[in-house]
Amino acid sequence: MKSLIFAFYLCALFFCSPAFSDSSKIDFWSDIPPETLSQKLVDSMSNEELLAQILMFGWAGAEPSDLLNSWVTQRGLGSVKVFGWNTDDIKKVAKSVRMLQQEAASRPLKIPLFVATDQEGGWIRHVKGETSDTPGNLSIGASGYPVDAYYSGFYINREIRALGINMNFAPTVDLYTNLNSTVIGPRSFGSDPVSSGILGEAFARGSMDAGVIPTAKHFPGHGDTSLDSHGRLPQIEIDARTLVNRELVPFEYLIKAKIPAIMSGHLSFPQIESDGTPASLSKKFLTDILRRQMNYEGLIITDDMMMNGATLFAGSFHRAVMMAIEAGNDIIISSTTAGLYDNMWTRNLERMGTNPEFRERVKDAARRVVFAKLNYFKGENHAPLYPDENVISDHIPDREGQKFFLEQACRSVTVYKKGSAFPLKPSEGERVLIAGPFISLFSEGRKRYPDVTTFHFSYELKADNSNFDNWNAASLVSVADGYDTIIICVYDRHTANIAKRLRYMDKRVVVFSIMSPVFVMNDFDWADTVVCGYSYSSYSFAAMFAVLNGEFEPQGKLPLDQ
Repeated sequence: MKSLIFAFYLCALFFCSPAFSDSSKIDFWSDIPPETLSQKLVDSMSNEELLAQILMFGWAGAEPSDLLNSWVTQRGLGSVKVFGWNTDDIKKVAKSVRMLQQEAASRPLKIPLFVATDQEGGWIRHVKGETSDTPGNLSIGASGYPVDAYYSGFYINREIRALGINMNFAPTVDLYTNLNSTVIGPRSFGSDPVSSGILGEAFARGSMDAGVIPTAKHFPGHGDTSLDSHGRLPQIEIDARTLVNRELVPFEYLIKAKIPAIMSGHLSFPQIESDGTPASLSKKFLTDILRRQMNYEGLIITDDMMMNGATLFAGSFHRAVMMAIEAGNDIIISSTTAGLYDNMWTRNLERMGTNPEFRERVKDAARRVVFAKLNYFKGENHAPLYPDENVISDHIPDREGQKFFLEQACRSVTVYKKGSAFPLKPSEGERVLIAGPFISLFSEGRKRYPDVTTFHFSYELKADNSNFDNWNAASLVSVADGYDTIIICVYDRHTANIAKRLRYMDKRVVVFSIMSPVFVMNDFDWADTVVCGYSYSSYSFAAMFAVLNGEFEPQGKLPLDQ
């Protein structure tokens, strides 16, 4: 009898011991080292929780849908993405982030969400509202100063941090090697691999110092193609040697700097992966090259899996997701929220139950995600989990950032061609016309030239609407006939064609090239003066007019091989 009582005593002692209690009640906030805790957490997860932890969904409305909320509360979704179609009201963005994080915290393991967006600066600015509309990467490349890249990353990310956004899909370190590229263009720092690596590293450091996780993209390089992977799978015809010596150089810089995340691109390199498998779905690119050869240890995140570049190759969405996981991605992005029982979920969950190797890959990805979250959220510098929308105006726009972005724009302005209109000091009675689609172009122009007249044409010119191009051009020619000097904004082939209608009018023409300068690098020798500003930010227009007015000597250099 005594031995039986003693046995019960030992059992009670064991089950009430701290070790047993810790193992049964651990959650994200348990006081355990990240390496150990991340493993314990994934060991305790069901297959459903493991798979959900590596998914990232966006939502289409101004606020998260009931479906997205269900993914967070019922499945333990790991991450959400703020896309550009739901961000005009930034207070509502902050409120939505807070609500989603509260839902995540209500689950047993209390694992917070990664909340991501694309706030690259310049052209790509998914969080809108009152956030800063900045000069962008090509502008940084034109100045060439790493400090400009650093503070751009710092101020851009300090703004979105205030909204509870903790991950930014930037910097873009794709090289601007194909001048016909319309998807990368001014999102690039330029065509030089080393310069892009240095500037990308500085931008990423600024982002981390602002408390937001940077993500380098699009591995292994989207720059040498004119195709957009949103619509079809681009094929980049370069060999392995070119890849290593050119495309991968910026990523090498960032990996050495311990970049915490890299985005894989839906890009095919047939000379390297002979069957044409996109890099985002390729074990050779992500596991063999990125992980083993380049010694990368951070997160690998897919580009949006709803893009045709991935799904058309795989044959279906659920198969593309499966291939992405097996290739080595740790977070799978879908711009739309999947149904709770879509094939993407049920088929991959079924595969986890029947294929131990696949389950182990999902578990490894989930461990990497949880480990990254532990290091980030338990660190001293992270975005607020529960942002207060009532104080957003104290942080956005960033007051220090506004001053910096104007200075940065001034350092980047490039005078591509200098003529008699430089500097432009209109004589008495000289009639000046400013033509373009931007209100800030007109407002900044009037600050220097208060007597100008403005001519507005539509920004949304389409490739299949040449009649609209012709109508805009004819209207401009008719109006321009009554002026001596015309300042016209050029940013794509449509506006370049409109501007070229001024060629034979015997007028003094000043071209303001914004976005990519490739549209004025040829066939504009007839223009009197060409000034490159690289973005439609009001800071860029202010800097361009200041240069045109002779207020400072421009130092920017075209960051492209000509």
